[in-house]
Amino acid sequence: MKDDGPLAYRDLYPVADRILEEGEDDPEALVVALGKLDPGVRDELLASDFLNAWQVFYYHFREDPGELERDRLTLQPASALSEGVLITEIEFYEIVFFMDSKEPVISVRTGEDIVANFRGREAYRLARKFLDEAL
Repeated sequence: MKDDGPLAYRDLYPVADRILEEGEDDPEALVVALGKLDPGVRDELLASDFLNAWQVFYYHFREDPGELERDRLTLQPASALSEGVLITEIEFYEIVFFMDSKEPVISVRTGEDIVANFRGREAYRLARKFLDEAL
């Protein structure tokens, strides 16, 4: 596809529909389908309302954070990741997932204060390790 800017909704929809047919209920199949896309199209889908935050989480981290956490992420569109989506609360800490310039970020927060930020593919694992050591 051309790299002239964002795809129109009508052009992105059939791509999303096709990959969700392949992998909506199978996160591994969705990862494979997303991996086959042009990077620009994939980035647009990962930030759109066509995917949910759980699908984007799994694409980046390749792990299941647990049933409650998965449910929370599933209820939020991928577009909400620009502001951040709560994954879980552990004691007085919150773990929040967001995207920053196409990079996955996990923040550990106490209220409005950010205690730690972790970036990249290992961010979720590092945030959990950080909390395990802090608690």
